[in-house]
Amino acid sequence: MPMSKEEKREAHREACKKYREANKEKIKEQYKKYYEENKEKIKEKDKKYNQTEQGKKGHMIKGWKQKGIKSDDYDYLYDYYINTNNCELCNIELISGKGFTNHKHLDHNHETGEVRNVLCGACNIKRR
Repeated sequence: MPMSKEEKREAHREACKKYREANKEKIKEQYKKYYEENKEKIKEKDKKYNQTEQGKKGHMIKGWKQKGIKSDDYDYLYDYYINTNNCELCNIELISGKGFTNHKHLDHNHETGEVRNVLCGACNIKRR
């Protein structure tokens, strides 16, 4: 009996996985060579992407993950953060970007990674 499309797809995935496992060093060298030959092109493409909404969102979420912030739905968390315009403790108007006084901060428990609020810098420091 012939294989279905899904069975063929799964067999192909498995074959690719086995190849990658057996040729890790070879693939690593190919990537390294490609990067060296195309470094400036790759950097320019990354720079353009990071200026798009999707790039900014991905960069912010990546930073949150590196800081230990945990979420079941990072898309929802991002929308919540972006759409919060006032500090949830003192109600001062917030602005985006890096800084302290009235800049947005995603307040979270540093032990559990659980998000608590979007706060201004002053309220975020007081909460620690």
